[in-house]
Amino acid sequence: MQQRRDVWRIDHAGSLARLARRTEDLPDPAPGEARVAVRAIGLNFADIFACLGLYSATPRGSFIPGLEFAGVVEAVGPAASGGGAPSAIRPGDHVIGVTRFGGYATALNVGFRLLRPMRPGWSFPEGAAFPVQALTAWYGLVRLGELRRDDVVLLHSAAGGVGLNALAILASTRARTIATVGRAAKRAWLVEHRGLAPEQVLVRDRRAFGADLDRALAALGSNGLDLVFDAIAGPYFQPAYDRLRPEGRLVVYGAADFMPRGTRVNWLRLATQYLRRPRIDPLEMVSDNRSVMGFNLIWLWDRAERLTGAYGALDTLITAPPLVGRRFAFADAPDAMRHLQSGESIGKVVLENG
Repeated sequence: MQQRRDVWRIDHAGSLARLARRTEDLPDPAPGEARVAVRAIGLNFADIFACLGLYSATPRGSFIPGLEFAGVVEAVGPAASGGGAPSAIRPGDHVIGVTRFGGYATALNVGFRLLRPMRPGWSFPEGAAFPVQALTAWYGLVRLGELRRDDVVLLHSAAGGVGLNALAILASTRARTIATVGRAAKRAWLVEHRGLAPEQVLVRDRRAFGADLDRALAALGSNGLDLVFDAIAGPYFQPAYDRLRPEGRLVVYGAADFMPRGTRVNWLRLATQYLRRPRIDPLEMVSDNRSVMGFNLIWLWDRAERLTGAYGALDTLITAPPLVGRRFAFADAPDAMRHLQSGESIGKVVLENG
C-alpha cells in the first residue's frame, strides 16, 4: 500500500543551498518494480554537479539526487499481464541498487533489473558504497580501457571511492600503477594501507606534474603509459596524454578540476577553466596511435541488461567490501555533500538511515 517517505529534494538546480528535506507520498510499486526501504545511500560527485546544474544528465525542474543505495525489499509490484513475477526479488531481501536520481530517500520504487542481492556479510553502508564506484572502475578500465596484465596505468584520485575499486582491479590484473592524490595525507594512507610504494603515488602539483610523472615512470622502468583513468582533467590531462605509448588509451569519466568550492557556481571562474580545457587534434591521435574515450556511467542504467555481466566480472575482480570513509545520518545530507566536495574524503561517503 502507499506509504510516506522522507527525501532530500531540490526544486531546481543551481545551488546546494536549495536542497531541502521533505515528506512525500510514495506510490505502490508498479509491475516490474520493488519498493526498497533504504538503509544507506552512496554519495557521488555527480550528486553535487547535478544540484549545481553542471551535470549533463541533470533532470529539469525538481528532482531528488542520488544514484546508488542499499536496503531491504518491502514489497514487489503485481505480476505483469500475461506472465508471472519477472524476478527472484522477494520481500525481506537485502539488495543494492542503482537509480537515475532519486536515491536520497528513505524508500523508493526501482525496477528489478537495477537491483542485485547484497553480498553476504556486507553491511548496508558497504553495499551502498559499491555499485556506482565499482561499475565505474570496471567499465572505464576493463570495458573501454581494455586493461591488460603489465599495462602501465596512471590512476587519478586513487584514494577516492572509484580509485580504491580501480586499485583492486589493477591488482587483480597485475597492472603496474602510478596513482595520484590531491593531498599528502592521502599519499601516506595509500602507502600504509594499500601497499603502494612511495614512488608510485604522486601528490598532484599542476606546475610539476609532468616532471613528477617522468620520475614515476622511470622508477617503473617504463618509457610511457598504456592507460590513463582520469577523473580530474584540467591541467593534468595533457601531460598524461603526451606520455601515452602507441596504442595508449586515455579514459575520462569526470572533471573534478571543475568542482565549485562553494554552494553556488562561480561562472567567471568556470568560464575561464572551460576556455583552458584540454583540446586534442584527431589527426595527431591518428598519427600517434593514441585514443581518448569518455563515458558517463548513468547512461548504462538505460541498458540494464549489461549490468548482470558487469557485476559478474566484479565478483572476481573485487572480493573485499569497499572502504566507507565517512558515515553521516540521513538528516545530515548537506553536511555529507560538503565533506565530499571538500576533497578531504578517503574511500566512500555514505548516508545512513536508521
